[in-house]
Amino acid sequence: MTIHNSPAFMIDITHKPTTLREATATALVTVSDAATITALKEKRVPKGDVLESARVAALFGVKKTHELIPDCHPLPIEHAECTFAVGEMEVIVTMRVRTIYRTGVEVEAMHGASVAALTIYDMLKPIDKGVVIAGIRLQEKKGGKSDWKDRFDVPVKAAVLVISDGVASGKKEDKAGAAIVERLKKLGVEVPVQAVCADEPEEIANMVKAWSTEGLDLILTTGGTGLSPRDRTPEAIAPLLDREVPGIMEAARSYGQERMPWAMMSRGVAGMIGRSLVITLPGSTRGAQETMDALFPFALHVVKVQEHAFRHGL
Repeated sequence: MTIHNSPAFMIDITHKPTTLREATATALVTVSDAATITALKEKRVPKGDVLESARVAALFGVKKTHELIPDCHPLPIEHAECTFAVGEMEVIVTMRVRTIYRTGVEVEAMHGASVAALTIYDMLKPIDKGVVIAGIRLQEKKGGKSDWKDRFDVPVKAAVLVISDGVASGKKEDKAGAAIVERLKKLGVEVPVQAVCADEPEEIANMVKAWSTEGLDLILTTGGTGLSPRDRTPEAIAPLLDREVPGIMEAARSYGQERMPWAMMSRGVAGMIGRSLVITLPGSTRGAQETMDALFPFALHVVKVQEHAFRHGL
């Protein structure tokens, strides 16, 4: 047996986007005498109304999960509902929890179900010594990144263009582009094309335009989206776009603004050139990484839409 003595800590979720999270958990409480269920239904249990007490206790349980489970993050509970299915010899507790946050609510749902089950047990034990909590389990959870990750018939292919006078001249090491490529590969995206160019609008435009004819699904640039005199990437890319997709960069800036007050100064653009989705990311490594966190895997849905359209001849 291996004993781990690492210090307790909470997982860092600051990089996660805020999404709708939902979870459903159940608990099964069995009794040893059908008369117990009859008393519960007829509200003749000495301690009071069992189901209503359990319902209220479940709500408290959900809201206080982070106070009792060390690694659980405090989070806003937007909706919690506890329902019961009463059988001949059992009560099934169902706990549904919803929130809009960066992490899921499955532990909150399970904790609520368990507290409801314990309340039922406590209130029934004076009249039935054979009450058993037979199982607590997560039935469903949704809303995390995995729920929004599309599956593709063939691997998504991407190109990454690093736009930097310093990197192009050999005076600086490329870190942002390398970080983008690493993130893409973790998503299962192939990156057959990578390049570096100076902050020259014509050179940028020519390279991106050429790539858009090579069957690439995704073209990501990094650099030149700020307000320095040489930052001209948006001016180079915007005229090439057949259709701008403003929501992509709106999402990126909103995400970034929560983490860095200067994110609002990014002038990045995104849109389609033919079937290629082009996104212009900031040149700083942190900015590029945060933009990737904000947009992916969600932005890959554009590729899925294009795949569907191509398959149906649209």
